[in-house]
Amino acid sequence: MLQADQVLQERYQLKQKLRQNAGRQTWLAEDLQVAPPEPVIIKLLTFGGDMQWDDLKLFEREAQVLKQLNHPRIPKYRDSFSIDDRTLWFGLVQSYIPGGSLKDLLTQGKKFTETEVRKIAVSVLQILIHLHKLNPPVLHRDIKPSNLIWGEDQNIYLVDFGAVQDRAAAEGATFTVVGTYGYAPMEQFGGRTVPASDLYALGATLVHLLTSVAPADLPQSDLTIEFRDRTNASSHLVSWIEKLVEPSLKRRFSQAQQALEALESGTLTHTANLKSHSSTLSHIANSKSHPPVGTRVKVQRSRHELVITIPPKKQPFWKAPRAEAQDFAIIFIGFSLVSLLAVFGSSFFPASIGFSFFAVSISFVYAAFFCFYLIRVYTHQRIVINQNQFSVQIFVLNDCIGQRQGSSKDILDVFQSVQVARDDRVGKEIITIQTSTQCYSFGLGLSAMECLWIAQEIRSWLALERQ
Repeated sequence: MLQADQVLQERYQLKQKLRQNAGRQTWLAEDLQVAPPEPVIIKLLTFGGDMQWDDLKLFEREAQVLKQLNHPRIPKYRDSFSIDDRTLWFGLVQSYIPGGSLKDLLTQGKKFTETEVRKIAVSVLQILIHLHKLNPPVLHRDIKPSNLIWGEDQNIYLVDFGAVQDRAAAEGATFTVVGTYGYAPMEQFGGRTVPASDLYALGATLVHLLTSVAPADLPQSDLTIEFRDRTNASSHLVSWIEKLVEPSLKRRFSQAQQALEALESGTLTHTANLKSHSSTLSHIANSKSHPPVGTRVKVQRSRHELVITIPPKKQPFWKAPRAEAQDFAIIFIGFSLVSLLAVFGSSFFPASIGFSFFAVSISFVYAAFFCFYLIRVYTHQRIVINQNQFSVQIFVLNDCIGQRQGSSKDILDVFQSVQVARDDRVGKEIITIQTSTQCYSFGLGLSAMECLWIAQEIRSWLALERQ
């Protein structure tokens, strides 16, 4: 029987039992071979009783994986051993991370703010990007509040790799079901775990933090966790989490890098609250190949190249609708009058130097608005796609001031998306080109029908080119 102050391997002195399950114990201990003694975590697994061979295999796999990992927010492997004292114990020693688990904080009644939830999401995604890029990818398979530590250094740590998978499961092979109900996706219980499975578990964890209710206790609709009405978080964050916890792998983020970029950029594909609208528009767009009525977007296609030119959001005042022309006239006339007052005011009224200074200041403000207006009038986008690469270019007049490029062969999908600002509940339509590594968005300010039409044009051209 293990007890406090007992010394294991003539080195590790047990201090406090942190957790005990059937055949398992986790202890806070001190490494006496280090001066001064350092705190460590010891996980112990007993052989026999409720323990099965699969438990031992997972325990050994955890030790092997931790030996290979080197990440500042993952506990480091220190040692492993076995004890044969009437009962056979296997031990795994890891570095100690001072802090508390998110589960402990929830139990204590902590209410997580949106800023804190975003911080946790970004931190875990950064860890997952590292794990999933390893060869072979390392899948945690048990992300949940109790396995995330909020360190005293204010960093988030991912712990407990007892369910880790570091190789793809062989087709037809037997498997051990791991994961926690409510946090693990359906495909994991079927033995098919992929990087997106960890993303689902992260999303379910974030749902728990936002609502203070375990995901398994929340209502579901078609296997989808319903939580939007239980949080005051911004629409963008809620929609992003909804995409993390999509039951279908096809609708979920596939990679941690993709999820992180979507969170930071504010770009999302349609989620539950937009599905019916998107479905209707998609049906209309797919039934007609003609451009939407009134669009100013130009599409030039040939067998070897597709060029899409998206005009400025605003037209020059002589082509603009009456209201925009009036706006321009007010800005121009106001700028002219204030400039005249600044130049001639002090000549007629010598004592009005203060007024002249004020007028000059106002004229600079008008000038800034005038320049901004001109930029909006003469800035346009051009998307060029050929057999080898594609580029999203930004032009002012005839000069290209910036572009993003990618390989056409890497394009996985092109679709209408919705860009939602952090504090905005009304999305703006855009087009997104999704590749195997990142997303390229453009077309902000276009209508939903224009975005659907452009996405269809790109998809159809790519389909013909790849035949």
